[in-house]
Amino acid sequence: MRTKAKRASIALRIALRELRGGLKGFYIFLACIALGTGSIAAVNSVATAITGSIASEGRTLLAGDVRFELNNREANTKELAFLDGLGDVAVSTVLRSMARLPDGSDQSLVEVKAVDDVYPLYGAFVAEPARPLAEMIAAKDGRFGAVAAPLLLERLGLSVGDEMLIGKARFVITGSIVSEPDAISDGFGFAPRLVTSREALKASGLIETGSLVEHAYKIRLAAPVPSADAIRQKAQSELPDAGWSIRTSDRAAPSLTENIERFSQFLTLVGLTALVVGGVGVANAVRAFLDSKRTVIATLKCLGAPASVVVMVYFFQIAMVATIGIVAGLVLGAIAPLIAAYYLSGFLPISAEPTLYPAALLLAAVFGMLVTLAFAIIPLGHSRQVPATALFREQGFERRGLPSWPYVAATAVALAALAALAILTSEERRIASIFLVAMAAGFVLLRLVAMGIAYLAKRSPRVPSAALRLAIGNIHRPGALTPAVTLSLGLGLSLLVALALIDGNLRRELTGNLPERAPNFFFVDIQKSDLDGFRAVVKGQAPKGKLVEVPMLRGRILAFNGIDVTKMDVPPEGRWVLRGDRGITYAETVPDNASVTEGAWWPANYSGEPLVSFSAEEAAELGLKLGDTVTVNVLGRNISAKIANFRKVEWESLSINFVMVFSPNTFAGAPHAWLATLSDPQASQTDEAAILKAVTQAYPTITSVRVKDALDVIDRLVGQLATAIRAAAAVALIASILVLSGALAAGNRARTHDAVILKTLGATRAMLIRAFTYEYFLLGAATACFALMAGGGIAWFVLSQIMKLPSSFLPDVALATILLSLVTTIGIGLAGTWRILGQKAAPVLREL
Repeated sequence: MRTKAKRASIALRIALRELRGGLKGFYIFLACIALGTGSIAAVNSVATAITGSIASEGRTLLAGDVRFELNNREANTKELAFLDGLGDVAVSTVLRSMARLPDGSDQSLVEVKAVDDVYPLYGAFVAEPARPLAEMIAAKDGRFGAVAAPLLLERLGLSVGDEMLIGKARFVITGSIVSEPDAISDGFGFAPRLVTSREALKASGLIETGSLVEHAYKIRLAAPVPSADAIRQKAQSELPDAGWSIRTSDRAAPSLTENIERFSQFLTLVGLTALVVGGVGVANAVRAFLDSKRTVIATLKCLGAPASVVVMVYFFQIAMVATIGIVAGLVLGAIAPLIAAYYLSGFLPISAEPTLYPAALLLAAVFGMLVTLAFAIIPLGHSRQVPATALFREQGFERRGLPSWPYVAATAVALAALAALAILTSEERRIASIFLVAMAAGFVLLRLVAMGIAYLAKRSPRVPSAALRLAIGNIHRPGALTPAVTLSLGLGLSLLVALALIDGNLRRELTGNLPERAPNFFFVDIQKSDLDGFRAVVKGQAPKGKLVEVPMLRGRILAFNGIDVTKMDVPPEGRWVLRGDRGITYAETVPDNASVTEGAWWPANYSGEPLVSFSAEEAAELGLKLGDTVTVNVLGRNISAKIANFRKVEWESLSINFVMVFSPNTFAGAPHAWLATLSDPQASQTDEAAILKAVTQAYPTITSVRVKDALDVIDRLVGQLATAIRAAAAVALIASILVLSGALAAGNRARTHDAVILKTLGATRAMLIRAFTYEYFLLGAATACFALMAGGGIAWFVLSQIMKLPSSFLPDVALATILLSLVTTIGIGLAGTWRILGQKAAPVLREL
């Protein structure tokens, strides 16, 4: 034991003395580790900063300690008494409608938020000009005050002091919204916001039977403040049929928090890809560094140093250099929230105060160290095999094969620990597992591709050009750059191609194909008494259009088979069905855009127990089967229905679709509104404007949604997400370029020998440059072809199998990939080889 400790102490002293000469040979190593570690640390630090701010500022973001939400109905007397008993109550109502100019010349979809005099209980509502909200929304001279989002004013060409009409009420713009304290907790809206009073909303006539309305009751709890669980239990025990959604300040914006966490996990996996790709650069850098130290290793062995001491010397050096790279990455991760706060503070709650997030930084540091160990151990094992005779003869790492089994075992353990950490720290472990398996398969496949390229080069016919013959020979000779180039660029380019194809197809679907298949309009909140007149107006404007109408109610799923859904472990992909209220309907026959996949539809004039048809995909995600019961709360009543069948729903058509379709007898006599779609492929933008104007003027309480406008909003969101994803993919590509540089550096000594011998035999520098250019061109083209096939396959799977969207190959992506691969390979290759072409022959020949 003492001998081992003494040897470790000697090895540490030698390692420190060697490092006095600087970090030459480790720059690519440092860049790879810092880049990968920094990306993981930055993503997780920013995500933690945002989710932490949501939790710490929950009261302000919720504008209350607790929020009770009811859809399509207001709280009754008993429910109001219960809420009043908890503390101070602020009531707000949100719905969508059409805002129009008094002369009827223009209109726009708007999200109306009606508040009472005590809003907000926490935080501050900020408007321009700065005046008390109660004063700005007060009624005066038969007009109601309203504060509008700048986007609404821009769309309608309005300014402060101008008037607009919503429903049956007249409003005057008293200011523009700067910030709402509870905007994030209210959720994302497709229309600009307008804040007014609850009296104004009642006067507008927008709230009718079956209207899609959200009533929120935000409470400032009286002391002593009960816990969130106590409030839920009390509400459930005293008012079990209320059917309200309860949210406390510690989960002010659960959907946003969950989406940020899932997106950060995805970006973490992309960052891990960059780190693992960088691991190949680590291996190349360590190999090149140890190759340059072969005479030092041989000298140590000649002086009696055991092989274990030699390995420890360079293990300590690599560990210390890796620590420097990890610390550099952690510094990047630590300052990332400050940079993000500068750009995101206007959209998301993120603190601008300098704060460290130890868990995020520790996770990145562990990832960085595990990658270093996993990819540095094998080259360290090879250094053990450098013989003492290397001091007298040029010998290095030409020996092929693996080192002794302890080094292989240690590498396997490090890789297993890396995979386990990635899976265990991910909420969606199945996706993380698939991602890691795909990445491992990519490494194996790229190795096979490299072998295939070498095989084809070896079997290629003889060409007349000497430079081209030399290039082809360099591709398949022992110690060729083929595996290094394909592996370094292959993964990064494949990831970039996949993301570019997904983004391009998604954009084309949103702006081209989808609007062509989707309806032109959705019409919401159509009252039964207005249905005939509405049909006449639409048919008068679009005689060739197809109008589809269905009854619509709102309901919240409470239980499956009598088990409360809040107590069930629901997989992430199925949670959206249980989040908030869902649109539901009833139908006598199978909807036109659906088909029954299992079970049977109910017969005509069915009058038995309530039955429901469930979407097959969502039912599978929730683990439902035929005969199970679903309990929903509709208009304050709990209704249980048995699943009679499953049906396939074409969500991508954007036509009228529902997760649940009930038998007509389930809601016999229940008040409800109607939902309609209008499809007219021949309608121009002018025609659509005329339809919108006619419906809004004839029925101001009907909400008209132009589908293309909604798709434009989604397209902008997809573009913003794609920017973040492409930035993460760029990190992986940069890591690939660093790896390529390291691979070239690792092979520089062999290239020097080749160049000197060829020049001695009469080759000119021009011919060698042509040969190396041909070689890099062929390798770059082959890698680009692989990246196009692999990235295209990944994109096809994601689009067609996961998103259920058509997938097509985009020529501009192919061209950009080929050009990027060729420029990178030839540029870096020639930059790394240019210096060795001027090497003097005598010193090199003397060592051979």
